[in-house]
Amino acid sequence: MIRIDGKLYDRAYFDQASERIAAQIGLSGHDSGRYAVCFTDTTQWLSFFFAIRKAGASVLPIHPGTPYPAARRLAMTANCDRLFYNSLTAEVLDVREEAPAPGRLLHMSSGTTGAAKCIARPWDEIDREVESYVATFREPQDMTPVIACPTTHSYGLICGILVALKRGQVPVIVETANPKYLLKVLRETDRPLLYSSPAILHTLSRLLPEGERLYAAMTSGTLLPDPWFTQIRARSDRLFQQYGCSESGCIAINPDVRAAADMGFILPHLRASTGTSAEDAGEIVVKAEGGSLIHTRDLGYRRKDGMLVFLSRMDDMINVSGLNVYPGDVEDAVMAMPAITDAVAFRKADRFAGERVALLYSAGLPVTPNDVREWCSRHLASHQLPMEMIEVAEIPRQGNGKISRRDVAARHAAGEFGTPAAGVAS
Repeated sequence: MIRIDGKLYDRAYFDQASERIAAQIGLSGHDSGRYAVCFTDTTQWLSFFFAIRKAGASVLPIHPGTPYPAARRLAMTANCDRLFYNSLTAEVLDVREEAPAPGRLLHMSSGTTGAAKCIARPWDEIDREVESYVATFREPQDMTPVIACPTTHSYGLICGILVALKRGQVPVIVETANPKYLLKVLRETDRPLLYSSPAILHTLSRLLPEGERLYAAMTSGTLLPDPWFTQIRARSDRLFQQYGCSESGCIAINPDVRAAADMGFILPHLRASTGTSAEDAGEIVVKAEGGSLIHTRDLGYRRKDGMLVFLSRMDDMINVSGLNVYPGDVEDAVMAMPAITDAVAFRKADRFAGERVALLYSAGLPVTPNDVREWCSRHLASHQLPMEMIEVAEIPRQGNGKISRRDVAARHAAGEFGTPAAGVAS
């Protein structure tokens, strides 16, 4: 059973809806089709998903807010032969011929370090991830998953819905982004475990009345800035964190988060290699049994207790005259400044140092770049100091709450954020 915006749908409902869809679009056992699906109605989307999964075909879930031209481009990029866009009538796409292959869950990489590409994960690999997740992460066994993130994304679909169904739980899906309504749902739910984005968790932690706390929350997708982490941790009885990548799914889970960078313990169906300490950091590389090596392009290390610690995206690290600067360190320092609400540090070319740090920030009260510079000079080493500081109304984040520093740097180079105040560049 699944509860969607207050209405309960049992297994019989989805079985019947999936059978109707399969009959109408011609799905049959061992179907080798690649179907792109975009529905604004979550119930219809999930009925479609279960039908395609049962037939052993491949599906590309597309976020319900995607305009038709963009949805069509995604479907073509993923080499889907049919697109269902808010309709059971398919648009047949002209794509390259491929040999029949086992069914797969298709999704696009985040694109935070370059152009998004299609990732295809076989259904048996998804099943292994779900089994490993459930067997290892036992703390939520008696909780009710509340999924306040897109069910077209692996986080909501696999770790939220499929894991809950495997546990025999009834997941609660909340489609609105209204934080006050989400708090209402959490108050009405028995032992709720909230699956959501860091930005939503931060908003909820600020809205909670004094003395009220989140029963349990899961964060994923991006490293929480220290000020956000401190506030969310203080307002949550239980805080969990999971870490993964597009190619492998969930890699590690932390059942009791005490530091934002502590991603968790590696799931048993995977093997991982990385550095052994902060001074001996290395790329996080994972491998499933019988699979190939997956290079995450994330820099981190494992402590002696097995905890996987994240330091930075390798592509985000800034080399200033031979000294490494992790953008998260700069952002944490800036966001500890009163009135600063958000910040992103990114790489900028410099003819003397090779690379230097640039910074965008937003603030709830007037804060000049010189104010920020003076603050940074007291909290950061000289090579970490931003050479440019630009105030913006809002930090550009992607739909899933992540920041693409590559995109921010490109938009900055194109002059989109204006010019830094005089005397701020160094």
